[in-house]
Amino acid sequence: MAGQQHDHSHGHGPDHDHDHEHVTGDPADPRYRRVLWWALLINAALFFIELAGAVGADSVSLLADAMDFAGDALNYGLSLMALAMGLVWRSRVAWLKGVTMLVWGLAVLARAGWMAWDGTLPRAETMGAVAILAFAANLGVAFMLYAYREGDANMRSVWLCTRNDAIGNVAVMLAAAGVFATSSAWPDLIVAAGMALLAVSAGREVLKRAGHEMRSAPPPHEH
Repeated sequence: MAGQQHDHSHGHGPDHDHDHEHVTGDPADPRYRRVLWWALLINAALFFIELAGAVGADSVSLLADAMDFAGDALNYGLSLMALAMGLVWRSRVAWLKGVTMLVWGLAVLARAGWMAWDGTLPRAETMGAVAILAFAANLGVAFMLYAYREGDANMRSVWLCTRNDAIGNVAVMLAAAGVFATSSAWPDLIVAAGMALLAVSAGREVLKRAGHEMRSAPPPHEH
């Protein structure tokens, strides 16, 4: 039967385009859908945890991370919706997420500027504890999504969000250590600005990829 011969005759070589293509390129993969649901639930829970921590710690980098979790929960929800769509609509959803990343990054830069002017000193211990918890959660989500990082623009945007979150969590931990060591808010503000620039960079990449897919995809009315 054809199913029996798949392993031997369907690829272009003994180790080329086999499981890799099935796992990374197909957004309808049910395993990918399950991963997105887990990612959505984890990010939604961590948004509330980090928001409470940010308020308690007076930390702009922790607040930025909390906003990022909220954006990612929405991101995963949109991605689940996009799985049932054609390539053009998946690309449009990815484009919308790219815009969201850009807006979020610019908003955090503005907030960091305001906090620098205000001069509030964050609570380093709260920052560090919440960031460690968030990092552990993001590491788990990133591990689940790693195999899908080279899919279409929508899948790529999901991977970039999760990767950026894990990097951001490490940065918040470093900021907490810096605040503790220096008794200054500047480590917190610098990290928040860096996270914002990372969001802007990722947003631009997703917009570029989504734009290319929208231009090259067949018209959506062709069925």
